Amino acid sequence: MKPARSLVLSLVAALAATLGAVWVALPAFAAGPTASFVKTAEWGSGWEGKYTVTNGGSSTINGWSLAFELPSGTTLGSYWDALLTSAGQRHTFTNRSWNGTIAPGASVSFGFLASGSGSPSGCQLNGAACGGGTPPTTPPPTTPPPTTPPPTDPPTGDLPKHLLTGYWHNFDNPAVELRLRDVPAEYDLVAVAFAEATATPGALTFGIDPGLATALGGYTDADFTADVRALHSRGKRVILSVGGETGRVTVNNAASATAFADTAAALIARYGFDGIDIDLENGLNPTYMAQALRALRAKVGASLIIAMAPQTIDMQNPAGGYFKLALDIKDILTVVNTQFYNSGAMLGCDQNAAYGQGTVNFIVALACIQLEAGLRPDQVGLGLPAGPGAAGGGIVAPSVVNAALDCLARGTNCGSFRPPRTYPGIRGAMTWSVNWDVSNGNGFARTVAPHLDTLP
Repeated sequence: MKPARSLVLSLVAALAATLGAVWVALPAFAAGPTASFVKTAEWGSGWEGKYTVTNGGSSTINGWSLAFELPSGTTLGSYWDALLTSAGQRHTFTNRSWNGTIAPGASVSFGFLASGSGSPSGCQLNGAACGGGTPPTTPPPTTPPPTTPPPTDPPTGDLPKHLLTGYWHNFDNPAVELRLRDVPAEYDLVAVAFAEATATPGALTFGIDPGLATALGGYTDADFTADVRALHSRGKRVILSVGGETGRVTVNNAASATAFADTAAALIARYGFDGIDIDLENGLNPTYMAQALRALRAKVGASLIIAMAPQTIDMQNPAGGYFKLALDIKDILTVVNTQFYNSGAMLGCDQNAAYGQGTVNFIVALACIQLEAGLRPDQVGLGLPAGPGAAGGGIVAPSVVNAALDCLARGTNCGSFRPPRTYPGIRGAMTWSVNWDVSNGNGFARTVAPHLDTLP
């Protein structure tokens, strides 16, 4: 929604040769860099793996490269927090710009999905054996055993592998007004817009908007709560969105983080929400918002859905506040539905051109930034307007959304920009909004939702 800003995706430097020579010369008993492996989850046709690189030496590591082999019949899929090059069954992961420096005693991790039953072997870290041998393929005894996900897909909780998210208006405007129970069946996840700020920094409040209640001929908090239960009975999930264009919720210290977590938990308990959506378009503090969200999850439990809806400009650089928040809470984050609209032309992950909004190139090239800079594919959704009236710019036909999904998931239906790899786990799409979609004949949901079911 703001003018374009250049993305700086820095290339990490290789580990200095002299430092490598020091490691080779160390006695066998000396501490140094090591890497350990665990399968964090397994299902019938594949598994999720995690490598942890630990600096056991006394000098800072300024770049790392880890290589291993997979047996024939086992293939790599999506990966995160590292860059990958492959030659046959030999795969080499190198650090990203933000996790290449490892202080003495510190660790960094990266992960990936694999198909097949095999495990890594021949692990080498910066050219030397990972800890002196092949790393274990199961968690150590002190690590709780991983839960078993569904037979064929990575774990996604009770949400679909590919989902359609839509925002529901808790206000009246030119779009059609709807009771929550009248949200079309195509939507898997409904974000209620919006929770509002109170006089206490960080604290949230929510209630049915009087204007909406009047427009609907009477609609109460009790009616709304009953509608949340009705959507649950249909297998849908409902989350509370915080912010919006005029939202002024501020979490910038420990006290406001606590107030956010406490009031959000109370609203979740009162209305039956399944999670929270962060849609703060006026900036946020990643440190304290992460603290607030972790505290909220501790109160609500592991089933808490955490979504985000940043503007396009907010996801241009991993060092920016919104992007940093997403990376900092990646272990508990459900999905980031970036608003690929109201932004003008912007640079994509290739840094070669400013792509115009409202095109397949724009959507794919900007989503590629997130996919190549740390987020897992299952955490990336494509946010687009639901037709005329929904946005000031970047409105596309639903078929363009489907083409962008195909390009990212399969490498088909791309424009002139093609991403460096495919992301079959891409999470899905979001639209602003359900109300505008209904106003425009439900074209977005009826086109995109069935297409999501065809993705790998």
